[in-house]
Amino acid sequence: MAEFTGERVIPGEVNRDLWNEHVARYAFAAPMCAGKKVLDLGTGTGYGAAKLAEFAEAVTALDFSTSAVTFAKSEFSKQRLELVRADATQIPFRDHTFDVIVAFELIEHLSDWASMLREAYRVLKPEGRLLVSTPNKLYYAESRGVSGANPYHEHEFEFLEFRDELAKVFPSVSIFAQNHSAGFLFQPLEPGGGSRIEIEDASSAPESSNFFVAICAILAQPQEPTFVYLPTAANLLRERELHIRKLEGEIQTKSTWLEKLASEHQKIVELFRSQTVELEERNRWAAELDEKLKQAGARIVTLQDELAGITSRYEAVLAQINTTLEQKCQELAQCVDFLHETEKTVEERTVWARKLDSQLSAVERQLNFVRASRWFRLGRKLGLGPVLEA
Repeated sequence: MAEFTGERVIPGEVNRDLWNEHVARYAFAAPMCAGKKVLDLGTGTGYGAAKLAEFAEAVTALDFSTSAVTFAKSEFSKQRLELVRADATQIPFRDHTFDVIVAFELIEHLSDWASMLREAYRVLKPEGRLLVSTPNKLYYAESRGVSGANPYHEHEFEFLEFRDELAKVFPSVSIFAQNHSAGFLFQPLEPGGGSRIEIEDASSAPESSNFFVAICAILAQPQEPTFVYLPTAANLLRERELHIRKLEGEIQTKSTWLEKLASEHQKIVELFRSQTVELEERNRWAAELDEKLKQAGARIVTLQDELAGITSRYEAVLAQINTTLEQKCQELAQCVDFLHETEKTVEERTVWARKLDSQLSAVERQLNFVRASRWFRLGRKLGLGPVLEA
């Protein structure tokens, strides 16, 4: 809770103008809360509820954030102030409990703002008042400029929508414009006397207003007068001069920062240029490689075509060789069959020859027996019988 994020105002953590525009609303509401039972919805850090507790009979301050309520309890402990953690769209109190309800800069933070308005109507006494404020969407968007939309705002209102949404719940709605106005303060150096305020032009255009503050009621209410809030901060011109000096210092710091950035930017530009030259050189190199790659690709296509032709011719030759080989294999098979027949014939002739040889050996033995016979020798001597050659 020690750092201002834009979700809620933290005492001592925001600039004087932002602080004053928030405190001014509670100053506007304070006389209406005198001696009343008050409910502060979306109390935040509790500074406003503490202000109202100085005038009211009792103030109940409600916020949904545990850290906000814890901070408020630690910073603002007053006898007539009670801090409660609760949801503004489900107010934990009985009907017609409070005389005055304030809900400053809350409605734009709620997605279900209609429930908050109905709940405020329920717990408000019939003669009571609801004071509710919100930034003018048109002014707020312009004032934030490059900062963009406030991430904590669920819905921002233009004048007509704001008025119409309030009128759906409350029969009586009176809307004030809250603006920063330049002026001149004539203040006695010695305290005393009253105050007199002169406003040159009392009219105000809703579309150019900074904020809208509405007084809503169930019953018709008397019109509240114009309210002027002058912070105790002494001299507006002096504050502006100090602020200008601060801005000048910031400008000087930013100028130094810009010069440094310009120097770094120049270095980056030079680096970019050198990298651009290098990139162009690499692009040329890549283009040359691409051209060579295209040529190599074309050569590969040519070689592939040649290889396809050679492959086709070899396949034709191989097919012819395969045909011839099949023929030769068939002839070889025939030769093998003939060889087998020849071998069979040789075997048969060998058996026949062996048989003849055996018969011849038997005949030779018989001849030898005959020659050895004495009858044969006697016949030879007598010139009888066959002549047997040796």
